[in-house]
Amino acid sequence: MKYGFVKVAAVTPNVVVADSSANTIEIIKLINQANNYGVEVLVFPELSVTGYTCGELFLSNVLKHSVNSSLNKICKASIGKRSIIFLGSPIWYESKLYSCVVVFQNGKILGIIPKTALPTYSEFYELRYFTSGKNVSGLINLCGQTSLFSTDILFSAKNDDNVKIAAEICEDMFIVYPPSNRHAQAGATIIVNLSASNELVGKSDYRKTLIKSQSGRLLCGYVYASAGSDESVSDMIFSAHRIIAENGEIISENNLFEKGFTISEIDAQRLSYERRRLNVFENNSRKYTIIKFDFDKTSIDLTRHISQFPFVPYNLESVSARAELVLQMQSVALANRLKLTKLDAVIGISGGLDSTLALLVVMRSYKILDWDKRNIIAVTMPGPGTSKQTMKNVLKLASNLGVKIRKISINDAVVNHLADISHKGTKDVTYENAQARERMQILMDIANAENGLVVGTSDLSENALGWCTYNGDHISMYAVNSSIPKTLVKYLVSYEANRVINYKNVLTDILNTEISPELIPSQNGNITQLTENIIGPYELHDFFLYYTVRFGQQLDKTLMLAEKAFKGKYNKDAITKYLKIFIKRFFANQFKRNCMPDGIKVGTISLSPRGDWRMATESSAKEWLESIK
Repeated sequence: MKYGFVKVAAVTPNVVVADSSANTIEIIKLINQANNYGVEVLVFPELSVTGYTCGELFLSNVLKHSVNSSLNKICKASIGKRSIIFLGSPIWYESKLYSCVVVFQNGKILGIIPKTALPTYSEFYELRYFTSGKNVSGLINLCGQTSLFSTDILFSAKNDDNVKIAAEICEDMFIVYPPSNRHAQAGATIIVNLSASNELVGKSDYRKTLIKSQSGRLLCGYVYASAGSDESVSDMIFSAHRIIAENGEIISENNLFEKGFTISEIDAQRLSYERRRLNVFENNSRKYTIIKFDFDKTSIDLTRHISQFPFVPYNLESVSARAELVLQMQSVALANRLKLTKLDAVIGISGGLDSTLALLVVMRSYKILDWDKRNIIAVTMPGPGTSKQTMKNVLKLASNLGVKIRKISINDAVVNHLADISHKGTKDVTYENAQARERMQILMDIANAENGLVVGTSDLSENALGWCTYNGDHISMYAVNSSIPKTLVKYLVSYEANRVINYKNVLTDILNTEISPELIPSQNGNITQLTENIIGPYELHDFFLYYTVRFGQQLDKTLMLAEKAFKGKYNKDAITKYLKIFIKRFFANQFKRNCMPDGIKVGTISLSPRGDWRMATESSAKEWLESIK
């Protein structure tokens, strides 16, 4: 697929134990279906050709003969198919029997990988029949072809260096040092696991934890396919569990005992970027054999979920847990800074989302410190653009929180200042920024006069876009929202609204108020300056921020993902327009980010020059803008 995506599938066939002929018909049927689905990597369970529960029949010459016949038929059936196929089968090599992965593509056997960890505990007796493939390597003749028999094989796409695949088998994943560890160090971005893991109470959760953890630690995609309930139920039952994970996240999974396909797309390009960014992978000293395979980079048909809000979990339970954690991180950090400095919080309250969130954090910090909330210095500074709605929300919020609010009008001060600099009174950027800087001057001077610490309210999205006044709301003594994107700000405020019933009505009103800096005179007390009408929707800008900054991907890929995520909401022209705005503003406003105040990183992105993001102010956006074309 294009853009580094690889369409992968884990499949559980209907198996007849010890009937290789019947299983071959089923396997070929599934290979044909996978080809119709556009699957590029197809993973079967362990020992699919015969079934896992053959027992003593594994040693039979009858079974040996039928397996060889089956593999010949399956190999021929793969001709003309796009998938690289990972199939579990018993293989006889130098008079010993191994549980193996046989890898096919387009009529060729690319390699054969033996299982190394053979369980002999509890219900497992694998050493009774099979030999470990550890340190075994050589050539084998199979299906009229000479193929490599080894654990150290890496399958690499001919035309995409990001796509490298390696395999392990079932128990290999459960041991202290799984083969996938060294596979990843050798460069594998996708690990496949052919398994016959029986089901027990609690085992599926343990299995998921292992796979999530392994894909996260190794910065890889992980495709897991396990045997189904057609296996013998004399002593065990198998649940056909199939999991596709990417970098610590499960992106697709079936219900237990549900056969068939589990399909998704792994972003190998993103995984390669993460490895470059973290730079923690050492080269494996063991020599791997690299086997090239064909890979189609023309099609793109994503089935995986692309969230419109990548900074917000789409699981409601996760949203609440994430919101509480973020608020705790913000409030504990601020509490520590207030405790260290022995200063009270000074905060400007506008009635908007950002200052509301910052005030809620201040409240939590005072509770942690067991300080009297009446000592919070909350200031509202109405100006020419302040609306009746936001002013009402300020007063109601302060009342509900039990915080005393100071009201200081900036009208006269701004008029006098503009007159002093011979400003003509036009509603231009000077007119707007004078108000923002006057507000910050008031807060800073109050902090000096009353032993206070100015708590900043500006958020991550505003920092990315430069939608803040330099030396105005851009600055503070501690910025609690500096790594919180606007889309997450909304969820945090919403979470607090639902958590504390006393706040619910006013916080709901604030959430429903249009986002505005309120720097242009209001009309009849109503907001006239709407941020998203000027710079575009924050939900799109946060999407762009996540994919272009967090993952460094090319902009045509970001555009494609946005089209999928926002289908029916924004068309391609609108998305392209706002993506260009994002890039232009992001590059043009690095000078503001270079002198950001202190503020902790709470998620995967920080634009602080002391944290994630160091960039020359003079950097050109030309290449990025041209790539959108």
